[in-house]
Amino acid sequence: MTEPKATTTDSVLDAFFGELDDQTRQKFNIGPRKTSRADRLQSWRRRKAGLDFSQPLPEPEQVGPPDAAKTPAQLDGRDWLSIAKRASTQIGEDRVPAVAAGVTFYALLAMFPALTAFISIYGLFADPQKIIDNFEMLSRFVPTGALNIILDQTTAITSAPQAALSFASVLGLLVAFYSANGGTKAMISAMNIAWFQKEKRGFLRLNLLAMCFTVGGALLVVSMFSLIALLPAVFSYLPLDQYSTRVVSWLRWPIIFTAVLFALAVFYRYGPSRRSARWHWISPGAIFAAVGLGLASLLFSWYASNIANYNQTYGSLGAVIGLMMWLWIASMVVIVGAEINSEVERQIKIENEIPVPGDPEADEDGSKELA
Repeated sequence: MTEPKATTTDSVLDAFFGELDDQTRQKFNIGPRKTSRADRLQSWRRRKAGLDFSQPLPEPEQVGPPDAAKTPAQLDGRDWLSIAKRASTQIGEDRVPAVAAGVTFYALLAMFPALTAFISIYGLFADPQKIIDNFEMLSRFVPTGALNIILDQTTAITSAPQAALSFASVLGLLVAFYSANGGTKAMISAMNIAWFQKEKRGFLRLNLLAMCFTVGGALLVVSMFSLIALLPAVFSYLPLDQYSTRVVSWLRWPIIFTAVLFALAVFYRYGPSRRSARWHWISPGAIFAAVGLGLASLLFSWYASNIANYNQTYGSLGAVIGLMMWLWIASMVVIVGAEINSEVERQIKIENEIPVPGDPEADEDGSKELA
């Protein structure tokens, strides 16, 4: 006797909220999900291949040889070499540079409206002209041409009447949020690609998640800017000697690094559409991305200032090209961190004889939803 096909209710729920688990269905009296013919065919192929994924896959601690690696810290040099080889291959197969270019496009669209909104809000509490001096402190991390664009735009905004700034703040926030949200969804797609996942969350769940990431990212950027640019100004009003001021000033960098590491951990955990992902406060990919963002910014800033001459090649667009390159490199670093995390988890599952995405028997039915 065949099972009934998926109902219209299931299709509508999937479109808005994604696949709901049995506990959620019972809570709202929705009833069990009906399986479609494609689902039954996929289950039959898995059973034929000797793979049963109807239950959650076991954790590495529960199965596998006793001497097999259970955590990234237990991987040896040969394992890391295999991870590096597979990650480099996946970077090409997953078109990481192209995906990062899409994220860069949305980031560039969001940057200047966000700058307008930030300066307008900043002007409610302090003199907007002072923000130019604070931006100049970012010269070590931002390429010279890109920083000049930001400073020129900042000067133009601060020269506008206060009434115009108030209207611009509202409009800028809306435009910046819409553009940044598009970049966030592009980055979420990159996370799914890195983890061999298909997007299973519905329209509402996906967009709400993207909005949360967008708002959280904006708050992180504002907090980082406050620590870098505004903290020295605050110290000038405190009764601290020169040594204490220097020590406290250097403490902002470990704080920023920790904040970025935590933000990456949250994004790598909840960004991809995974059913049984585990939370990791610190992961190899997050460490790589956090360190890589700082080093890449420093090196590219030095390269753009001392070696590359974008103005000679692109004329008046040279500074814009430099800014795009910087955003593109930063986006790639974050995506590569996800690729590393994916391959680290894959290596641990291989050593513990747990089916992983990419195995021939797992791919026989076209499924890559094993993680």
